[in-house]
Amino acid sequence: MSKFIKSLEMDALRATFRDVRDLAVLSAVKLNSQGEYTLRASLRKKQIRLQVVKNSLTRKVLRELNIQFAEDSPFWAGPTMLAWGAGSVSELTREIDSELKDVKKGPLYKDRFTRKGAIADGQAVTWEEAVKMPTRTEAIGRVVTLALSPGRRLMSQILGPGSTLLGQVNTVKDKQGSEAPAVTAP
Repeated sequence: MSKFIKSLEMDALRATFRDVRDLAVLSAVKLNSQGEYTLRASLRKKQIRLQVVKNSLTRKVLRELNIQFAEDSPFWAGPTMLAWGAGSVSELTREIDSELKDVKKGPLYKDRFTRKGAIADGQAVTWEEAVKMPTRTEAIGRVVTLALSPGRRLMSQILGPGSTLLGQVNTVKDKQGSEAPAVTAP
């Protein structure tokens, strides 16, 4: 490949991955055209894109874009397919996993994919870590819960003694009401 062609390909990779911080790294071996089309079409419906890349050029481009991975990373061994899109790396890897484990499409994908790992916010992680990470909405829910928890505890401590006192006052009032003498008419 000439230097001119390499530079054009690297420019295309830079343009494609400029704003991408979450990637899933896969390897597809002996995948026929029907299987590839089916995978791409179903992932495209979920806003996930796939691209088979040349390892040496992609490593250079991703390093320029400050995406960190080890020099001897297994990501770049053999043929590499990058997937990106979805809301987070967790959603991305979960969607790919569900697609590859789909029973109806099993024969198309069986033993043809290797899940190499993922890149989450510019840092390399294993596939299992990426699947276990919370999605954006799950993370926001956790933060909101943690932020509201001290407030709820404080409110229960403020309202607790007051409700106890109110219960005691109502009990005394009920006892006085039942012990009151009956009024008789003259």
